[in-house]
Amino acid sequence: MLKKSLFLFAALLLTACAQAPAVAPTTAATKVRLPMGYVANVQYAPYYIAVDRGYFAAEGIEIEFDYKFETDGVKLVGAGELPFAVVSGEQVVLARSQGLPVKYIAQWYKKFPIAIISLEKSGIKTPQDLKGKKVGLPGLFGATYVGWEAFLKANNLKDGDMQAQEIGFTQVAALQTGKVDAVVGYTNNEPIVLAQNGFPVNVFAVSDAVDMVANGLLANEKVLKDNPKLARGMISALLKGVADTIKDPDAAMKISAKYVEGLKADDPIQKAVLVKTIEAMQGGKPGESTAAAWGNTQDALLAMGWVKTKMDVNTFFTNEFLP
Repeated sequence: MLKKSLFLFAALLLTACAQAPAVAPTTAATKVRLPMGYVANVQYAPYYIAVDRGYFAAEGIEIEFDYKFETDGVKLVGAGELPFAVVSGEQVVLARSQGLPVKYIAQWYKKFPIAIISLEKSGIKTPQDLKGKKVGLPGLFGATYVGWEAFLKANNLKDGDMQAQEIGFTQVAALQTGKVDAVVGYTNNEPIVLAQNGFPVNVFAVSDAVDMVANGLLANEKVLKDNPKLARGMISALLKGVADTIKDPDAAMKISAKYVEGLKADDPIQKAVLVKTIEAMQGGKPGESTAAAWGNTQDALLAMGWVKTKMDVNTFFTNEFLP
């Protein structure tokens, strides 16, 4: 009886398969571990949306977020161990100066997000008012330091005009306690936290003084040559996430809460961070970076002595994979 039942079941199964419409074979998704350069944060809303709404999946990409130091991400991409990383523009110039085969393929932030921040009561209303003041920097590294030096040059100031000091990532506390008169931080971070804590601030955005390349997507050159479809897919999904974030910040907050531990969709401070981040993402053609901005970024690094030889800016970036 058992054999007969199995035979009937098999016959029915074969009949059903013969009558069913053909199903296209599925292709396994390409897994991409993506170094983010920071901890999970609402500022990464475009990436979270692109995953949550299936934009990466539609391109055949499965994303794994990897929160590590930005410099580590650059090294891994340069060594060919990972295909992509989220980095700031100055990291690309530094990498190319060291001979790493990397190229920037899409600008996510359209404005360089570094700023010099002071309390309103300090009386620092113009860049020249910084002379003789104590200015706190996280350290003599990274985008904050490069942005600071570019800001000084653009405003005809010198390091010796101020008392600059390293304070680690304690900018908010250092200002609130009067340890320093001004700090260097991010437009979508410290000014918002200080204002929410009842400390009105004055902000000098570096992007108002000089156009530099901000955060975006870095790729290994071999990946671009061997798998241009993957590069285009990464950019397409990201830019859809950017567009959705700009269009509906409330939905962006709800989706980000799925990926950022402890984030509440109605958190007023983090919502303000997102709104300020959206401001940095707007302007110009989505994803595009310019030779002029790359030139400014390289000039800042040359002036600092971090880059010794001037390079062709076209080796830093390409817009050919944009939609």
